[in-house]
Amino acid sequence: MKGLFLVEPVVALYAFSSFLIYPLVQQYVYRRLWQDLTNTTYPISDNTSRCATNSSSNQSGYNEIVQRQASLFFLYTDLFSTIPSLIVTLMLVAYSDRGGRKITIILPLFGTLMYTLAFLTVSYFELNVYLLIGSSLLSSLFGGLGTFLGGCFAYIADLCEDGHQKTLRMAGLDMMIGLLAGVASISTGYFLRAAGFNWPFLTSALCLCLTLVYAIFILEETVKKTPTDAISLEGSTQSSALKQMIYGVYRMFVGASSRCKIILFLLMLIFTSFSFAYMGGITLMTLYELNEPLCWTEILIGYGSALSTTVFLVSFVGVSVFTYCGVPQLLIVMIGILSVASGMVMVAFAKTTLLMFIVRVPLLLSIMPFPVLRSMMSKIISKSEQGALFACLSFLDSLTSNVSTAIFNSIYASTVAWYPGFIFLLSGGLCVIPLFVLGVVGLIGVDVAEEVKKPEEENLIEDQNDNSALLS
Repeated sequence: MKGLFLVEPVVALYAFSSFLIYPLVQQYVYRRLWQDLTNTTYPISDNTSRCATNSSSNQSGYNEIVQRQASLFFLYTDLFSTIPSLIVTLMLVAYSDRGGRKITIILPLFGTLMYTLAFLTVSYFELNVYLLIGSSLLSSLFGGLGTFLGGCFAYIADLCEDGHQKTLRMAGLDMMIGLLAGVASISTGYFLRAAGFNWPFLTSALCLCLTLVYAIFILEETVKKTPTDAISLEGSTQSSALKQMIYGVYRMFVGASSRCKIILFLLMLIFTSFSFAYMGGITLMTLYELNEPLCWTEILIGYGSALSTTVFLVSFVGVSVFTYCGVPQLLIVMIGILSVASGMVMVAFAKTTLLMFIVRVPLLLSIMPFPVLRSMMSKIISKSEQGALFACLSFLDSLTSNVSTAIFNSIYASTVAWYPGFIFLLSGGLCVIPLFVLGVVGLIGVDVAEEVKKPEEENLIEDQNDNSALLS
């Protein structure tokens, strides 16, 4: 049976299963820590806020203690899982240039399934909550979200020749994440209230199993190996695979002109600095909403998470409209960065439920820089080096996301007692860095793709000769 060249269903099902439990993870850890640290039952209310019925000084003190410990818990989780995930991401996505893209999609799905089953086991048997840190470490050995998305974006790059088509298709993946994540998030609160934590975790695991079936048996591979490639792959050692990965990244920079190297480096710097500021603030939204004076219930957190995921849809529409109207790509990136900066500053001063919903509006265009920057860098790099490029981007994205989450969680633990919103002011302020670098790129100019790309035939001949020399 002939397979399909459609990676969007994989991304959609993965997004649904992940965001079905993502809001639950922080809530589950928060409730378990509340019970362990305070020896009291976690306060559950049908009101819009738990603070309405639990305003005693004891409850206020409990909130500060649990907030601090919960942020440290997620700090430890990130620290233990970051390094293995980064190594696997860099090696797998770069290796996919010759080993195929599907391996970068299937392995992270296995890791996420293991992580979900670990949560289900801990929740069902009420095991020690710190076992979840070990499960996070184990799942990171199969790669993570960075590996999965890196493989999917490289898959799209293989299929698209036109630059505008590539930009829209990559933005479409982000939109797919937003749509399905929104559906999952809005149902999470009701699911939790009606059935507890176990059933959402089980549902997520079943969705991941369905995704694996599609990825393994239906999704078609875009990297076709010749018989000689297959023989070399079977006989190659782990050392040669590592050399191929290093060589692919090396060639990505060496094969370009000096001007292109500078632009590629600056675009990567914008990508990582923006990801650092954005992810550091957005990952602490749920903890902030659980704290006083908001004290959101699971229903409100579900609505808030669903509203937050609409940024993917609105950002896709924004990229599509701006691209159709001929708006410069650097300007699209700047609008997205300003969207994050203004939204995070507003979150820092949101003290009521209404304001917390309203602050999502400035954030609606916050995802636009990611697909645009990926497309800009992809057009600079030759087709034979797309895997190396997206390996670097996935590595940098995973590194900055995990490091920023760890740093922001530690800062939040230190500042939650005197000003919980400080962390969002920091997130908004850090957006100045990518804006400054973006101005530098604008002064240099980015229309150098034709100047730095070698003819594809010449690249293929050189790559085959260099690969033979490297493996010999």
